[in-house]
Amino acid sequence: MKLTVDHLHVKTDAKQDKYIDDKLGKLDHLVSRHARRSAHADVKLKKGAGRGKKEFTCEVIIHLPKETITTKQTAQSIDAAVDLAEAKLKNQLKKYKDKHVLGRRQRLMRRLNIRRRQIT
Repeated sequence: MKLTVDHLHVKTDAKQDKYIDDKLGKLDHLVSRHARRSAHADVKLKKGAGRGKKEFTCEVIIHLPKETITTKQTAQSIDAAVDLAEAKLKNQLKKYKDKHVLGRRQRLMRRLNIRRRQIT
């Protein structure tokens, strides 16, 4: 899965960039192989409005075939916001996989059963 990270009013070091890539890059295995080829994710890191506020927002948009998955999480640090977004995306990607991959398997099984009946 291709990953694009945009920083809006936030400066991150190489360690945090690697952390974001590792955390959100692992979500790749939750998507079917077919969807993996064309999937890409846009990550937007924002700092809260105002001078004294130390809130960070992590917004992730994953573009998949037939669907787009979005989540937006806010926390006291960038790492915490990324962790919350990752947990939310795991559940959404599992639902996506159940909806789309299992549907294809069921259609395939129906075709095989029809062919078996025709042969016998």
